[in-house]
Amino acid sequence: MEKKSESGSGGGQVVDGSNIMELVGNEEVFSNFVEHKFEELDRDRDGHLSLNELHPAVADIGLALGLPAQGSSRDSDHIYSEVLNEFTHGKQQKVSKTEFKEVLSDILIGMAAGFKRDPIVILRIDGEDLLEYIDGAIFEPELVATYSEIKSADGTLRDCIIKALEKLTVDQGMPPSLDSWVVSNIVEPALQSCTGHDLDKPVSQDTFIAEFKKVAEFVAHRLQEQPVIVAHSENDFDGSDVKRLLSNKFELDKTLNAAIETVPKDRSGKLSKEYLRVVLEAVAPTAGLPPLGAVEQMDKVVQDAFNMFNADDGKQLKEDEFKKTLTEILGSIMLQLEETQSQFTQMRLCTSPSLLLLLYCSQLPTYRS
Repeated sequence: MEKKSESGSGGGQVVDGSNIMELVGNEEVFSNFVEHKFEELDRDRDGHLSLNELHPAVADIGLALGLPAQGSSRDSDHIYSEVLNEFTHGKQQKVSKTEFKEVLSDILIGMAAGFKRDPIVILRIDGEDLLEYIDGAIFEPELVATYSEIKSADGTLRDCIIKALEKLTVDQGMPPSLDSWVVSNIVEPALQSCTGHDLDKPVSQDTFIAEFKKVAEFVAHRLQEQPVIVAHSENDFDGSDVKRLLSNKFELDKTLNAAIETVPKDRSGKLSKEYLRVVLEAVAPTAGLPPLGAVEQMDKVVQDAFNMFNADDGKQLKEDEFKKTLTEILGSIMLQLEETQSQFTQMRLCTSPSLLLLLYCSQLPTYRS
């Protein structure tokens, strides 16, 4: 059973992968699930799924993995492509219901293992926690501190409000304010409610506090009308899993060899450096790292490591040189994580009945579709 969390916006659903395993392990229930999903995707009703018909399922899986939208990141787009290839076996052909079921089962089992290792919390944010925060004794003192931190000589009221909203968390009842849906449906309408002041002029502390409170109250009431579901996770990355892999030569060689098998080589057996990210993506689960593109802060750590070893110059390397470079990249990632002892918070908005919502949010009171 999935567990209830006592933290966050009124508590939340802790997703640890157990109900995915229950779903896949129950043949009758899983067959019905696949039947429903297949019929939903099979728009031309020919009993097979074309590449275009598979795209919504691939997008849902990407969402469940915590990836940004397809087309927004080269690294995450590669993962989307790999998921699609799992269904089509790399061929431009339609997929039968049996094939769809087999691949979906494998993917869900893999997702369950990931959630067991790194659980997430699904929160329903409905404005109540935000109103409670606004009415609380710490609201104005924290806002004064925020203003001191974000103010600048040419900072406008709009700039200050947007930056202050970014500092609010799900614990205070605010969904991720940089999410495109939140921006267009909540933040922008809230800013338009500031009719008494010019948003594009510099602002004093007193004016900022008064106007921000109005905006925050507007956001809270908007969330009461349109609650949102947020998938939220916090992971500590201290480099220990990377260190464990690097210290076990047998496991490291086995992992690298398996990952490199999927990478094309030229006639002389060399591999292009452009595939280093592909292989790192395959190695990531064993090294305790998130998928590329899933956690912005971790992507920066990876990019710094790639820059250190000129890993993006596109040169061809012999297989042993390729492995050596990737090992050095892993070592750089490990050292950065050991130094920072980083805790990365990952949030994503669930705005449609994706696989993630179908699997978990049905147990919540409501969700927006």
